Amino acid sequence: MSDYAIIKADDVPDVYKGTDVPGEFRPLKEALKAEQLAVTLLRIPPHSDFEQGTGHFHDELEELYLITKGTLTMRFGDDIVKIPAGSAVRVAPKTPRSHRNEGDKPVEMWAISRRIAHDDSNLIKVFWKASPLAKQKR
Repeated sequence: MSDYAIIKADDVPDVYKGTDVPGEFRPLKEALKAEQLAVTLLRIPPHSDFEQGTGHFHDELEELYLITKGTLTMRFGDDIVKIPAGSAVRVAPKTPRSHRNEGDKPVEMWAISRRIAHDDSNLIKVFWKASPLAKQKR
């Protein structure tokens, strides 16, 4: 194995392709052959409610979100915050969270955490009211 890896995120398959989920979800850990980190690129189109009113939390994982384009609306517990490009957000384990793009421009977000061998995410079926401006419906 090499001591480094370089990939283009757009060369990694989009998990959302062919589904009704808007945007892109490109998990890079396998392509990078990352042993300790999980990295995912998410692209959220304008007026997209990613989780349609649902949310999730992780039992163990602390996550870091880097917003590199646009402004993302995120909910953490009871707090709803607009996060502009150039921001980094740390979310502790057990913290309920969700996001949506309420704006007119696309959002790009990178999600980074340590890599674990199992799924520790938990769905929250009703977390917040679905965005009334969302173009897609579930």
